[in-house]
Amino acid sequence: MGISGKYRKDIRPGMTVDVVLKRDQPTGKRTRGVVAAILTSSPQHPHGIKVRLRDGQVGRVQEIIGQTPE
Repeated sequence: MGISGKYRKDIRPGMTVDVVLKRDQPTGKRTRGVVAAILTSSPQHPHGIKVRLRDGQVGRVQEIIGQTPE
């Protein structure tokens, strides 16, 4: 299991993460992607830090999978 996505300090652009998109909140379905930008400004959020993925989707980080090799 990876690191929780509730703390902004743990998330960096380029990391591979699992997020829950807004439309998937009722089911909790996760989408994997690479962080392009961190959208939450507060240091933590109980439902996960909101990020924009490289493909443009926006969701809250549920789990940090790892660093993406560039």
